[in-house]
Amino acid sequence: MADAYMGKILKVDLGSGVIEEESIPDSVYEKFLSGSGLGGFILYNRIPAGADPLGPDNIMGFVSGLLTGTGSLFTGRWMAMAKSPLTGGYGESNCGGNLSPAIKRCGYDGIFFSGISEKPVYLYISGAKAELKDASDLWGKDAIETENILLERHSSGRKPRVACIGQAGERLSLIAGISNDLGRMAARSGLGAVMGAKRLKAIVLGGSKKIASHDKDAMKALSAGCNKWVQFQPWFLSGNGLRFLGMILRYLPFQTAMDGMLFKIMLTKWGTVSLNQYSIEIGDSPVKNWAGSNLDFPKALSDSIGPDRIKARETAKYHCYSCPLGCGGICSGPSLAGETHKPEYETVTALGALLLNNDLESLFLLNDKLNRAGMDTISAGVTAAFAFECFEKGILTEKETDGLKLKWGDSRALVSLIDKMIAREGIGDILADGVKRAAEKIGKNADCYAMHSGGQELSMHDARFDPGFGLHYTTEPTPGRHTIGSQMYYEMYRLWKRVPGLSRPWLVYSKKSKYRVNRKKILWAVACSRFINVLNGAGGCAFGAFIGVDRFPVFEWLNAATGWNRTPLDYMAVGKRIQAMKQAFNLKHGLDPASIRPNPRAVGSPPAEKGANKGRDLDLDKMVADYWSESGWNTKTGVPGADTAADFTNV
Repeated sequence: MADAYMGKILKVDLGSGVIEEESIPDSVYEKFLSGSGLGGFILYNRIPAGADPLGPDNIMGFVSGLLTGTGSLFTGRWMAMAKSPLTGGYGESNCGGNLSPAIKRCGYDGIFFSGISEKPVYLYISGAKAELKDASDLWGKDAIETENILLERHSSGRKPRVACIGQAGERLSLIAGISNDLGRMAARSGLGAVMGAKRLKAIVLGGSKKIASHDKDAMKALSAGCNKWVQFQPWFLSGNGLRFLGMILRYLPFQTAMDGMLFKIMLTKWGTVSLNQYSIEIGDSPVKNWAGSNLDFPKALSDSIGPDRIKARETAKYHCYSCPLGCGGICSGPSLAGETHKPEYETVTALGALLLNNDLESLFLLNDKLNRAGMDTISAGVTAAFAFECFEKGILTEKETDGLKLKWGDSRALVSLIDKMIAREGIGDILADGVKRAAEKIGKNADCYAMHSGGQELSMHDARFDPGFGLHYTTEPTPGRHTIGSQMYYEMYRLWKRVPGLSRPWLVYSKKSKYRVNRKKILWAVACSRFINVLNGAGGCAFGAFIGVDRFPVFEWLNAATGWNRTPLDYMAVGKRIQAMKQAFNLKHGLDPASIRPNPRAVGSPPAEKGANKGRDLDLDKMVADYWSESGWNTKTGVPGADTAADFTNV
């Protein structure tokens, strides 16, 4: 066995209560790394076709990354995965916090749950002992309460780490997530509902095993070199200056390739909320359920949610495990009972500009409510915006909304609606399963306003600004996510610096050129997909990778940690294999990749008539066909070739 990975997984049958270890062959790690590669391998081979996502045959995994604990930086991400009840296909959610090293310190690279418990339980691991404990007293409590109780209950010895669900997961909301470290959320794919269906309230991990690294000196030198880039923090603009910069860039007919060091500087100063106004001005932020534009959320509205306003509420910076940057924050305020995690850009936009809501107090309150309930803030905001537009169009009336007048910008109505979604009361019971199912139940052409791709609510990056988002929203086995790739992401990853055969973008280029489909840009998208699978197999953070692989030496870290001697091309081949395996998972479970498309409005059909993205549309069908072709898949069906399938079944 190589260093860095533990070589074992823990299997927990919640139906029988049987807990057993399983050794994993080196060949699996060599082909899939650990992290989401290992998790995807287990799910693909062990969940039977047609399994009910909320039934006993579904397998729920918690995995750590191969680089976690090895001395590398930005490598504390953990992933949850299962068959998604939201999309019906491969479901995966990625989180920071502090759980990733705890999984490995228990001696495992992953913990996998099957079956359904008769009563609420949680898994507790301490030393060499793993056991299921009664969680009946925790059922009904929110995620923050649950974690605090479990931390106090198991306070003797090494402080444990906890992942748990809130009421949204218990009530099987299909947009429920999983909380760690008092509000860090693995939010996407509805995996909190899978835990709720299995009556698994939490996992509590208190192991103390050491995590090895093959070449500690090399790891130390590589991390020191990376940290020099991270600590570079020159004077930068104010939050209002960022908004003004975005306005200037909107008017220019050209743009420059994005160097991730610029975004790193923004992250260090404000976190992701640095984008709150900047992204509205340049057309990256969707507004008014994708039907509006920057003109509908101008400075007069957006100033109240500017990055400086939010930073003023920050009482301490927050660092995930092994992160030298610390883009998170702990905040307090009059609308909060105590402290809470700083809302992220995605949250602020989904519950702000998407609903024309500029009430900052409501955004802090909603962020805290949703984190406690364990509900995805992106999906919750998109679903609320759908309901507001349905109300505007007369599809929903006060009779259906339990008397709520869903008027754009009304924060009180929004808070009441979110409360109903969390409680599954009245209209909230319909909305708690996301926009696709809500539109199906409501009818009356409500699907026209349901902004999702393949059942998953779209993230807060507009494909009409960066067509790469639209392509990845469509082609990824877990659709609708913004964390995979885009043209801008490719610029920041700087993969051409390490991977032979990849081209360098022009330093300055016409904005119109972004919308012309050509092989070069498709190859960039394919490279992003493969690279993110390597990153997620390593447990790496995209924000670290954004400074560029020549500064964030993930390929070199992997070699130093394991003792392997692989090239970046070798690792990209691993990413290709993982991507095909996840696509094959969806095919195994009856999904048709050719049927997955974002709501037409989100890709400029018809084009917007005003604002930053005026007149822009995407030739999505050609982009998808070309992406499948360059991936080596059938250009009409998206089916990987038989030789590729054999690569991840005959291990």
